[in-house]
Amino acid sequence: MNRIAAIWNALIARISPRTVDIGECVVSVLLAILVAHAIGGDNVAWAAFAGYMVMRGHASETVLRGLLRIVGTVAGGLLALGLAPLVATSWMGSALAMMVVGTLSLYRALTARRAYAWLFFGLTFAMVLLDKIETPATALDQFVLTRILETVAGTVACATVSIVSTLTLRRRWPAPPTPPPVITLWHPAAFRHAAQAGLALALLIGVARALALPALAQSAVGVMAVMLVPVHGLGAGGLVPVSARLAQRFVGCLAGAALSAACLFLAQGHAPVLVAGTALGVAIGRSIENGPHSYRYVGTQFTLAVLVMLVPDSYADGDVLPGVERLIAVLIGMAVLEPVLLAGHWLGPRRLPVTPSRQGLDEPGGV
Repeated sequence: MNRIAAIWNALIARISPRTVDIGECVVSVLLAILVAHAIGGDNVAWAAFAGYMVMRGHASETVLRGLLRIVGTVAGGLLALGLAPLVATSWMGSALAMMVVGTLSLYRALTARRAYAWLFFGLTFAMVLLDKIETPATALDQFVLTRILETVAGTVACATVSIVSTLTLRRRWPAPPTPPPVITLWHPAAFRHAAQAGLALALLIGVARALALPALAQSAVGVMAVMLVPVHGLGAGGLVPVSARLAQRFVGCLAGAALSAACLFLAQGHAPVLVAGTALGVAIGRSIENGPHSYRYVGTQFTLAVLVMLVPDSYADGDVLPGVERLIAVLIGMAVLEPVLLAGHWLGPRRLPVTPSRQGLDEPGGV
């Protein structure tokens, strides 16, 4: 008995707040997948990613973050529902709408108190509009409804896990406090940065019209995600911090895709292996994201790649093609954004560079 107690105490001693956080994320993602399947979600991976990204160390922060994600999704979806029918048939109209909404959304995501809601306001509008362009025959309200349902599924799952953990595990292993957001009424560098994101989103409309590529909504997600850098890193423009995030996103996506490919090879369509691979990928990604190093963003993108490839919309069908298409779309978004950043850097005003410690690689909000 004493030996068992000693082993148990040794195991408990190895648990840290980071370990608890990893466990919370794994359980939250798996629960989000279950809920999304139960309500008939069309993009279960998006619900899973909500279950991952909403998680914070205390239930109050998680619930607030989840509510902001839902509010932003609903607002962006309603705007798309009213505006997309007017602009979706016109390349210029849809590109202009995408640029205006994307610029406003990202600027407020960089500078506003409720930044997370503003981020998803623009993201949802962009995703719905691109989905409508990709498959114009589908009813627009179905696009909006499924985005809201998937977001609610992931958020409810995450909030449930966070509340239970806060009442139990977090009493012994509390999480460090989250730093307050940076709030400003007017920030010229942030507006210029947001306008570059809006231009890249408008160019995605041109790509969608010209090439008819699938899943380009994920390209819009990728553009806004990598552009979401702290405003103190924008003194010399966004090229350096965003390019660093692009490089980390590329490495993370490739590493996550490699793990996913191995899991898909082993699974041969068997759902339990896919679920186990998903849990392993989330745990690895979160451990990288929580590390003390400067490449934490690799962990976020590693998890994104795992979720888009290993979480099919139906385990019964086991079709991994949508996940591969979504991953390719992420890379397309990166390819569209980098030339815009380069042009903005060379054409924009010259400023003194910021110091490396203030390059703004840490994610202020997250997707």
